[in-house]
Amino acid sequence: MNRSIRIILIYVVIAITLTVTAQDGRAVSLYKIEPLWADGAPGAKGSEDGDKPTLTIYRPPRGKATGAAVVICPGGGYGHLAMDHEGHQIAQWLNSFGVAGFIVKYRHSNSGAGYGHPAPLQDAQRAVRTVRARAKEWNVDPTRIGILGFSAGGHLASSAGTHFQNRYSDAKDSIDKVSCRPDFMVLIYPVISFTEWCTHKDSRKNLLGTDPEQELVENLSNERQVTAQTPPTFLVHGNNDKGVPPENSIFFYLALWKAKVPAEMHIYENGRHGFGLGKKSGAVSSWPVRCEDWMRGRGLLNKKK
Repeated sequence: MNRSIRIILIYVVIAITLTVTAQDGRAVSLYKIEPLWADGAPGAKGSEDGDKPTLTIYRPPRGKATGAAVVICPGGGYGHLAMDHEGHQIAQWLNSFGVAGFIVKYRHSNSGAGYGHPAPLQDAQRAVRTVRARAKEWNVDPTRIGILGFSAGGHLASSAGTHFQNRYSDAKDSIDKVSCRPDFMVLIYPVISFTEWCTHKDSRKNLLGTDPEQELVENLSNERQVTAQTPPTFLVHGNNDKGVPPENSIFFYLALWKAKVPAEMHIYENGRHGFGLGKKSGAVSSWPVRCEDWMRGRGLLNKKK
């Protein structure tokens, strides 16, 4: 068998494998990765991979696409990123019911030269702006762009939803002039508060340093920043989460309720920290269905006309 025939057969096998996998019902999404800033992020301290925030793009098949999109912020205590079970798996789940997923590889304390506030928020805001600016190209409705975050990524997502009027760097291009307000938020076992007794201490230290000013602590305790303009929110937490106490979600929900912002919260009796989609976590595995129901009920999954 000559070399050219072998190469053709390899491509045929790959194509068949992908087709069988898709027909078998398992999520298969071809994705691509793009830099958030073509010429370097604001405040970049170096040129290593960790100094360059990116967007990983998962798009559902055009015939299945609803037009909704979600920017995904994996957790990791602002010291690493749980890109698999809080990133790629989440984008594939979103694609399964017609929602585009965009995973942010944001800067943190152990990426590149090391980054604290405001670099992660700059990256999240840029991600929302990028999806909105390129909505037509990616078959997205610019009025149905949400943000989803786990753990410290939940803090970042809630920051994007409560600090969207704050600009942390000068506009570098036309994308930076687009609105960065998410249209909705999904927060899964999120860090919300930096109040000493209920925060996740490593997340706070990695983002703000060991001795932050009290004003900054309060400013980034996002239960204090909710207004009537905060986006509608879906919250999930485990009652026995020892890493990030459920009070984080509870306080945020109460703030949303007081501001008359539409919100739904699920506190599971048995749900430890870091369960992702919760496939092996008992009742907590129902949260993705509840979230899809919530999105559908809010009209977020109505197909574009």
